[in-house]
Amino acid sequence: MSKTESFVRGTVILAVAALIARVIGLVQRVPLEHMLGFTGNASFTVANNLYLMLLAVATAGIPSTLSKMVSERYALGRPAEAQRIYFAALLFAGVIGVIMTIGLYALAPFFAIYNSKVPEAVISIRAIAPSLLLFPMIAMMRGYFQGRNLMIAGGISQIIEQIARVFTAILLAYVILHLGYSGVEASAGASFGSVLGSIGAFTVMLYYAFKMRKQDKLEGLDAKSDTTHAVIPLRQIYSDIFKLSIPIVISSLTIPAVYYIDSTLVKPLLMGEIGDKMATRVLAILGSRAQSVAGIPPILAIALSQSLIPIISAAFASNKMEHLKNQITLALRISILTGIPIVLIFSTSAYSLNGLLFSSKDGAGIIAALTLGTIFQITMMTTNSMLIGINKANQSMVHVLIGIVVKLIVSFALAPFIGIYGIILGTSLCFITITWMNMRSLQKIVTFSILGNRWIGFLITVVVLGGIGLLLNQVGILLTGYMNDRVAFFIGCCMVGIAILLVYPVMLVLLRVVKANELDSYPKVLRKVFRPLMRLQKN
Repeated sequence: MSKTESFVRGTVILAVAALIARVIGLVQRVPLEHMLGFTGNASFTVANNLYLMLLAVATAGIPSTLSKMVSERYALGRPAEAQRIYFAALLFAGVIGVIMTIGLYALAPFFAIYNSKVPEAVISIRAIAPSLLLFPMIAMMRGYFQGRNLMIAGGISQIIEQIARVFTAILLAYVILHLGYSGVEASAGASFGSVLGSIGAFTVMLYYAFKMRKQDKLEGLDAKSDTTHAVIPLRQIYSDIFKLSIPIVISSLTIPAVYYIDSTLVKPLLMGEIGDKMATRVLAILGSRAQSVAGIPPILAIALSQSLIPIISAAFASNKMEHLKNQITLALRISILTGIPIVLIFSTSAYSLNGLLFSSKDGAGIIAALTLGTIFQITMMTTNSMLIGINKANQSMVHVLIGIVVKLIVSFALAPFIGIYGIILGTSLCFITITWMNMRSLQKIVTFSILGNRWIGFLITVVVLGGIGLLLNQVGILLTGYMNDRVAFFIGCCMVGIAILLVYPVMLVLLRVVKANELDSYPKVLRKVFRPLMRLQKN
């Protein structure tokens, strides 16, 4: 198996694991949303978004850097150096895990009361804090295994983590409610599920660690067999790791940081206009419904585009600019073409989806608006990866910081006039700003065009499919007059999904957004979809 094939296979494994984990996470949010009530859901949202942001600060970027450094050392026949780097990463993870756990527990009142204006979230934040003990170490182990080309370890640990977290979160919330406690206490129980999830993931990683150590001894790749290379000082290792990883950390922080900013802004910006109770309700809907649903559309598109990143990096390193141009164009094209139908399905069927899954019918507009903006999240993350691939991580970091400033300015400016939609618009403009700046930086390296003169056909496709989705969603709503509401909403969601998935590729071919002469460059899964339809194109 070639390196490119191996990488693509690893990307597919991680993408499938991420998709399963994200769906399981949504499965968790549905019963919790019904059980916790709006105050409990708001508390869970604040705790979970804060935890995800801190976890990104503690780990994002370092596992990727660790993967690169470990892979290089083993390729050079230096297993002792690789093990020393791995040890240094685990040591850092252990120390930072203890510091962040104690810090989060102690500062919980500050984050809940003064920052988010949700005092009920204190116990949920403290309940989720212990999960930071293990997750930094788990992230380092995943990075190490990726460096050893063992993607399955990270994938399985991610799935086990979610299963353990979801099961215990729902069980604990259910038991606490039935003992007579409120949704706020149940929210703390649900938050504690992350701790059990971390234990499950850590157990999986330990299994693979012991298995790999045994295999290394058999193959003579363990550190003891390498006696020819000097021990690297820890100071030098940390210097190398942080020099490479800090820009990636900032870039990786975008989504968790934006979601945490939203959870801290909703109540302070909206309380004066709609009151404390309604602001808490809006925060609960944003966190427990909209953010959960909006997390699904980017997964497949990002995985497909990321499979091309090593090719982009290799083309840049070897100065093959024409090849670089083609791969950047293809990666962005795939991201947009595969992301749009899922975004359209979720946003146009938002009312039916909301009525099907959640406890009340209000909030569909929030789900639709946040989900619609994820197409820009897809392009932002894809172009971030490209800049990192061509050694422009510092530029990516600066663009992210500017985008977050734009998000804050727009949110503060528009929230007094259009409420939660001003905050959501700020999120979309953040992603658009970062994408635009990333594209400008890439264009300075090589000139490319994503769709060229095909944008009109693509936009016509989007408008037509948006209309079809809204129409079929309305049919689902009308069916509530003749049958059980949830059954009608389920039918409505199915009609929207099936219609968009069937009509979308046909329109792309008919309007020549996708052409026969470029199919060979597409991933295999897309070739299988489009090739039978190419007879619709008349030469």
